[in-house]
Amino acid sequence: MNLRLRDDQQEALKQRAEEEGRSMHAIVLQAIDRYLEQEADRESVQRLGAKYAARHADLLRRLGSK
Repeated sequence: MNLRLRDDQQEALKQRAEEEGRSMHAIVLQAIDRYLEQEADRESVQRLGAKYAARHADLLRRLGSK
């Protein structure tokens, strides 16, 4: 896999890596891990929300009518 960054992104990433004493590679891997975890969490919340909305539809309808 090749990752092509714009010049400004490359420079900002390089600067951040130097400031943190880490490699650009390590920062990119961490960003990917965070993204994947966040999306997995978002999907779980949506599934659970739909499950409980269906299970408690009558209650939600009654609460919404007040």
